[in-house]
Amino acid sequence: MQASFQLMADSPAFFMGFVFIVSLMVGSFLNVVIYRLPVMMERSWKAEIAEYTASQNADAPNATSPCEPPFNLVKPDSTCPKCQHKIRAWENIPVLSWLALRGKCSQCKNPIAIRYPLVELGTGLLSTLVAWHFGFGLAGFAAVVATWLLIAMTFIDLDTMLLPDQLTLSLLWLGLLLSIEGPFVSSQDALIGAAVGYLSLWSLYWAFKLLTGKEGMGYGDFKLLAAIGAWVGWQHLPVVVLLSSFVGAIVGVTLLTVQGKDKSQPIPFGPYLAAAGFLTLLYGDWIVTQYWQWMLP
Repeated sequence: MQASFQLMADSPAFFMGFVFIVSLMVGSFLNVVIYRLPVMMERSWKAEIAEYTASQNADAPNATSPCEPPFNLVKPDSTCPKCQHKIRAWENIPVLSWLALRGKCSQCKNPIAIRYPLVELGTGLLSTLVAWHFGFGLAGFAAVVATWLLIAMTFIDLDTMLLPDQLTLSLLWLGLLLSIEGPFVSSQDALIGAAVGYLSLWSLYWAFKLLTGKEGMGYGDFKLLAAIGAWVGWQHLPVVVLLSSFVGAIVGVTLLTVQGKDKSQPIPFGPYLAAAGFLTLLYGDWIVTQYWQWMLP
């Protein structure tokens, strides 16, 4: 193990190759997280509601619900949604299995969405970019983990308009703990960044709600920006907000004009925050420098 770490430290190419292969496998697991975590949250909410309803209705008989089969990130085993064919190990190799199966189930030939290998490949490529940028060390490994979390949150928000606490708070606490060693920002900047990130969107939320009576965004967005603030510091939060708002506005206008979507239809903001946070973590200083050079030639 020590020899492997030494080889990664001495050879950037070996380190990036290692990160790419591991991240491909993690990308396969992220596909599971993206689908199952929202379902697990929904089941938990329903169970809590049922428990509360039963506790409030003293006259109701004590009926015991049938024991449901386990549903988590490990069980049940992955199967084809059409024919319930159990996915075998050789059918679950990131990217390669999808190509070998030509994007279809080996039994019923039901199409397998191309998003699965794209998530795997995207996770591998983005993680490799992070490894190349930061190099071998605490910053590199930590930024790769942050990339995995941001990818999972991006697709969950796109699918369900949810940003699970299990992911946003993990990113937040990891950023705060890392600030003790300071690979990205100091503890002071991380703490202020987390607080300012949360309170800035929280303030906008309540201002918009008081003015319009509508909710402009969800609390998950506050937590995600707080987590990003813990990684990039309060100084770079304006970059994150401006980038995410700019891209979000372009995408929103495009959806309205091209796809004819209703103006009142909500659009997830988490993916734009995640993308902006990722870019700021890698290139925040460069973006700020280019901005001031453009503003003050």
